[in-house]
Amino acid sequence: MPQISRHRVGRAVKKVPAEAIRFLRIETTGGILLLIAAALALIVANSPLAGFYDDVRHTDIGIDGVFTLNLQHWAADFLLAFFFLVVGLELKRELVVGELRDLKQAMLPVIAAAGGIIVPALIALAVAWGEAGATAVWPVPVATDIAFALAVLAICARGLPSSLRIFLLTLAIADDLGAIAMIAALYSRPEPLPLTAFVLIIAAWVLLQAKRVRGLWIYIPLGLAAWAALYEAGVHATLAGVAIGLATRVKPDPGEHESPATRAEHALQPFSAGVAVPVFAFFSAGVVLNGAALSAFASDRVALAVVAGLFLGKAIGVSVGAIAAHRLGWGRLAPGLRWGDIAGVAVLCGCGFTVSLLITELAFTDPVQQGLVKTGVLAGSALSAIVGGTILARRRPRPVEEPAA
Repeated sequence: MPQISRHRVGRAVKKVPAEAIRFLRIETTGGILLLIAAALALIVANSPLAGFYDDVRHTDIGIDGVFTLNLQHWAADFLLAFFFLVVGLELKRELVVGELRDLKQAMLPVIAAAGGIIVPALIALAVAWGEAGATAVWPVPVATDIAFALAVLAICARGLPSSLRIFLLTLAIADDLGAIAMIAALYSRPEPLPLTAFVLIIAAWVLLQAKRVRGLWIYIPLGLAAWAALYEAGVHATLAGVAIGLATRVKPDPGEHESPATRAEHALQPFSAGVAVPVFAFFSAGVVLNGAALSAFASDRVALAVVAGLFLGKAIGVSVGAIAAHRLGWGRLAPGLRWGDIAGVAVLCGCGFTVSLLITELAFTDPVQQGLVKTGVLAGSALSAIVGGTILARRRPRPVEEPAA
């Protein structure tokens, strides 16, 4: 048997992390890991380990009297800041050099996103009207989970035009921007001094970027300080990620291979997709699904309002918004796209998941009602993924016409 050299073994060992990181950058990976984490949470929460699971996610960690949060809150407040940082970097790139740079070209998905925010909120409010949680539930179904939706699109829509992915990505980013604004407006009560400190930190970040200062030794402490300041200010600390993303330079200088935003997004995407979002999903998606809980869910109009908002509201709102933009001449379909493709994506936008779960935790403090609404998020997202994915899978790419002889 031939002896394997240490050099070859060393190279193989070093190759494993690189391959893992490359795997985490694949578009479908984040969505798949998200689904696995949510499924594990549901299995554990409905098993004999339920008590242990509940104890673990409510275990306090931190420096006593400074930042002491339980694991579920660390996942929602700190880890998701990395997810929102990636979103902020994507948004900055799209605004400066991407699809959102050309207002005319971006208007169709942006107006579709506006419809996908307004209509789900109205439907959720209408279904839950008269119930105690009606005024709290309407923001829950307004967001689209980028990772989840893009993963389903990549799996089910092979062969369809790449412009369909660009449409969904642009729509989801505009959609997330609306959800971020809602989180800031509805669930924040700012304290002036920490908020001022946060603004000064972001200003320092912008200045350092303008001066072309490099080095993680300064940006990592600044980022942590920004997160801490926003947390102390009473604003949901995940928004620090968005602010830092928008403050990062996105255009490369002459002779520069990649801009700081591109490098940061490339470095953070694996952690966001492989750790931050799955851990959040694991600690947030664990709801009880026994007979009594399902019976309560089926009779709870607030929880059913979320299902209706995600599944019906997104499908109607996105479709109507896109058609209105097209008919009014404010936007146009990209070459190769058909309205059936848009309809499939509109249904797929009902995959709310990550941001919807986050808003649920912010909007509902009663554990029982929170659990029912989370069940609605899971049900609405799953229904939208299945139906939207089926519609897109049944689509056939338009045959390319042969040029005339």
